[in-house]
Amino acid sequence: MMQIARDGELPRSSDFDQIGKLLPLDGARLLELGCGAAFTTRRLAESFPLREIVAMEVDRIQHEKNLLIPDLPNVNFVYGGAQAIDLPDASVDAVIMLKSLHHVPVEDMDAAFLEIARVLRQGGLAYISEPVYAGDFNDILRLFNDEKAVREAAFAATRRAVDSGLFELQQEVHFFSTTRFEGFEEFERRIIGATHSDFDIDDALYETVKQRFLPHIDSDGIAEFLTPLRADLLRKPD
Repeated sequence: MMQIARDGELPRSSDFDQIGKLLPLDGARLLELGCGAAFTTRRLAESFPLREIVAMEVDRIQHEKNLLIPDLPNVNFVYGGAQAIDLPDASVDAVIMLKSLHHVPVEDMDAAFLEIARVLRQGGLAYISEPVYAGDFNDILRLFNDEKAVREAAFAATRRAVDSGLFELQQEVHFFSTTRFEGFEEFERRIIGATHSDFDIDDALYETVKQRFLPHIDSDGIAEFLTPLRADLLRKPD
């Protein structure tokens, strides 16, 4: 049974570790939807013998930055969103979406799953991870970007994709992932200043966010958060 969250103790892991365990990557053509600044893209490209990674990003500013990356020859950076994938039918072996499904407009989430199924070969796998609405980091984030409704919509869309028979649920994994920042300045740059969103933050709210963040910084200037994640491994039926 699919669960939006799981109570109790969870193992510590990461999307990178789970992808390495759950997806057949040797010689595979992998589509990453919502690659962001390509941090995980790089780790995957440098760690596994993938034939190609098609790294798609809907934020035009970030996509233009990604195109300047000079040292990932097996990565093809493409502009676009999950609801309209500019690839042929059955042209990829696996698809990953890492904490990005909830950024797809709610009215387009079902279309995104249809597109993922279209571009996957038969028997291909989709790894969809989403942040759970809980934890200290979420408590800070929701001060200026409350994602409760869109995260619930993303889970509902995933369930519809399974219940309809579009995909088969192979596995659902719940784990804690470590989110790390080198001080408030990095949090401000990566989260508040993300070019894919425009947050309405006045001086008073900015100070509130900062004061909630600062107690998490340790003596080395590092703030680490245990973030609960849910990952659904979906299979396109033969």
